Amino acid sequence: MDLDFDVVDLDESNHPDEGSQAPDFVRPLVNDEYWEDVALSELTAGGPVLLVFYTMDGDFPATYIWNELRDRAWDDDYDVTIVGLSISSPYEHKTFIDEREMSYRLFSDPQNGVAEEYGIVNDLDGMAGISEPRLAVFLIDEERAIQYAWVAQEWPEFPDYDEIEDELAEL
Repeated sequence: MDLDFDVVDLDESNHPDEGSQAPDFVRPLVNDEYWEDVALSELTAGGPVLLVFYTMDGDFPATYIWNELRDRAWDDDYDVTIVGLSISSPYEHKTFIDEREMSYRLFSDPQNGVAEEYGIVNDLDGMAGISEPRLAVFLIDEERAIQYAWVAQEWPEFPDYDEIEDELAEL
């Protein structure tokens, strides 16, 4: 198959594994109406959280992954809060949520500090000082223990959505 882009192997990640504590953070959490600073621990206090790291709003990996999650509607079938996190601004998130007709909330982390804490930074080739998170999915329980972790090893690479659904079914 002739792709319009190169598949790139990513450097080794140093992400937290299943069973370890998910790093807590506070960032603006955006919905379709407004945003406010929220801690991950505030969300997990209400039940399991599926934390989805993605590149930036509007690029094809973000569009693909959020269309897939929206269409699967796991938050309707499982007791889980699904949130995203990228380097996009709150304004970009609001536009992205509207365009994708999503009910999910998205954390804004323009400096990519949360990806650094999670060991999943992807430095962008040819853009000195600019990085984004690599695609990653963490299922985090009420104690902030990671129940499931998937991190891309190449760009682009997408999670096995059926595998994630199996993990959600075990909650």
